[in-house]
Amino acid sequence: MKLHPLLIKAAADALTEIFERGKYADKVIERMLKSNPKWGSRDRAFLAETTYECVRWWRLYRHLCLESEVSATNAHNWIGVHWVLKSEQNLEAFKQLNYDTLKAAFDKITDRKIKNAIPDWLDSVAETELGTDKWLKELETINRPADVVLRCNVLKTSVLDLQKKLSEIGWETQTTPLSKDALVLKKRGNIFQTDLFKNGFFEVQDAGSQTIAPFLQVESGMRVVDACAGAGGKSLHLANLMGNKGRIISMDTEGWKLEELQRRARRNGVFNIETRLIDTTKVIKRLHDSADRVLLDVPCSGLGTLRRNPDAKWKLQPEFLTEIRTTQAHILENYAKMVKVGGKMVYATCSLLPSENEAQVKVFLEKNKNFKWLDERTISPATEGFDGFYMALLERV
Repeated sequence: MKLHPLLIKAAADALTEIFERGKYADKVIERMLKSNPKWGSRDRAFLAETTYECVRWWRLYRHLCLESEVSATNAHNWIGVHWVLKSEQNLEAFKQLNYDTLKAAFDKITDRKIKNAIPDWLDSVAETELGTDKWLKELETINRPADVVLRCNVLKTSVLDLQKKLSEIGWETQTTPLSKDALVLKKRGNIFQTDLFKNGFFEVQDAGSQTIAPFLQVESGMRVVDACAGAGGKSLHLANLMGNKGRIISMDTEGWKLEELQRRARRNGVFNIETRLIDTTKVIKRLHDSADRVLLDVPCSGLGTLRRNPDAKWKLQPEFLTEIRTTQAHILENYAKMVKVGGKMVYATCSLLPSENEAQVKVFLEKNKNFKWLDERTISPATEGFDGFYMALLERV
């Protein structure tokens, strides 16, 4: 197997930016691909796959470098460990590394935190909250690359028609019982360059994420608030479920995210979304007692999406968990006031930790007797095979 030196250097440069300069992996890869438009599909796939896998297995690869007596801080060596192990042979591009040596070192590892490439503290927190058996199942799944999942824009087409149209241009997909509007790509690729995407026939959204909007039980004509909308993936899904009728108020503290939502809404042919920037507490107060439905997809640790964002486990710090739980409780307590009597609310996270999920809901209900618990759902990467989510459905009475 021959690997081009320039591509190896590009991947090493990307890893340096991620680990030494604290950049986010997806942004680094996106910038590098944009700055090298002449790269072919294989070159682009090499950069993305190599960078993500080295980020995902960073702790393991560093350990194996040390066992092989080469620099554990050299990104070139991490890439070498990845490709030598993957190809199961010695490669010319990485003469400093030997497959047999690496394989023997890997087989000797007994520490699950090294073997599964997870920080000690995060492994401890997750094991304490989930229990050993459940955490080990999730941990094994977390290190598998995530599928690319599409959500059909039913305002423009049907799932079957979209599947047919994609097949005609070489994109094979399969359905999943987790979401009726989802199509899973059988092969990765730059789906964003297709006319079907540019014309708003689908969005890229994990199947786990696609379960949240239906859980809110929206109907056409309702007044719905998506209070932590971000770039609006769930707002767009809500618009689909409402048939583009009624009113969705999509809110966030970051203006640029709402601008992205507006752009996506135009592409999708969605006209019932209004964006509002949360720049003062008055923005929330003006909506008190007014919404039929409120979605609180709150900031969280993101433990359920580590397959998609592997660098998050290295950037996450213990103190962040304490801070984010405080933020979650604040949002739940204050934003719930937008729900009118008889209205419903969904509290959701992409975390696997009960302290961010059911524990938050329990405390809220103890303080707010005018809300009652209706239902909850957990999407497990180990069980469903997609990103992990928690959601609780509450009603104001």
